[in-house]
Amino acid sequence: MPTNRIEAFSDGVFAIAVTLLVLEIRLPEHDGSLTERLGDAWPAYVAYGISFVTLGIMWANHHTIFSLIDRSSHGLVVANLLLLLCVAFLPFPTSVLGEHLQGSDAEQHTAVVFYGASFAVTAAFYNVLWQTAAWRNRLIAPGAEAQAEQVTRSYRYGVPVYALAAVVGFWSVPLSLAIDGALAFLYILPQRDPADDPSREGARRRD
Repeated sequence: MPTNRIEAFSDGVFAIAVTLLVLEIRLPEHDGSLTERLGDAWPAYVAYGISFVTLGIMWANHHTIFSLIDRSSHGLVVANLLLLLCVAFLPFPTSVLGEHLQGSDAEQHTAVVFYGASFAVTAAFYNVLWQTAAWRNRLIAPGAEAQAEQVTRSYRYGVPVYALAAVVGFWSVPLSLAIDGALAFLYILPQRDPADDPSREGARRRD
């Protein structure tokens, strides 16, 4: 079966999840001025920014991997649904993080651990989706094997790094969030297509 219906449904879920993120930004309820309340809402801004960028990258990468997949299977549909289950859930840990970054130390650490763990689980299901298609190139379009191998290599880091951010959150809230942000920055960088590298072709000829 073609993959266009999977992609269309996935785009809708990503769009809704990203939209829900902004609904979790609320002004603190205290007697200060509006300026003070806007300033005190900085945890919600931080949580929104990291989650928006991360979800945006996930959506872009989802588009990329489906450009390499030329047909679907029952396993691919199920794996994609499990990923979307996590994507639709992400506004909740984002809300928890935004609401508790100014709470007690225990609440801050719990919120950031929950946040990092949610992304680690999402990244795990992202890898399940990709491996369902890429294992022995079973659903990969002919001629796209090199690009698929590059994607497989780049996806090795998501789960362990997000898991590391969650573990670090037990000791340091800023460092945990910095790891989440750094990983988002890593994945937003443009990736070189190995098929477009002339030096590689030249090296093969010299060999």
